[in-house]
Amino acid sequence: MMYIHYCKHCNRIFMLNGHKMICPKCTDPLTELQISYLDYVDLDMEQRQAFKETCSDDEKLGQLRTTYRMYKYSKWYKKLQSQNTSDLPITSLLSEIARQNMNKDKRINHAEKTGSQS
Repeated sequence: MMYIHYCKHCNRIFMLNGHKMICPKCTDPLTELQISYLDYVDLDMEQRQAFKETCSDDEKLGQLRTTYRMYKYSKWYKKLQSQNTSDLPITSLLSEIARQNMNKDKRINHAEKTGSQS
């Protein structure tokens, strides 16, 4: 299913398949919104812009957000929590892992480019 998410860092609204926790653009935590996919796609461009501006207000975002509570039953979540020795919030932990993976990919790509030019 498609769900609507908001990234505070990017100030963008994303339509994503499933309950995502990390922004696909900047890897910061996402906020899942209560608005359904069908209701969001029925909005015109002006309404979408107004909705995005509403999301940028912390107080209003708190009223628009929803929490998917079934993560704690999934295997990947249990495994991740067992590795979470610092007791970080799950979104912070996933965000840090995503950043580390992005940096590793960049180093690999850089090494491949410089190695192929030699």
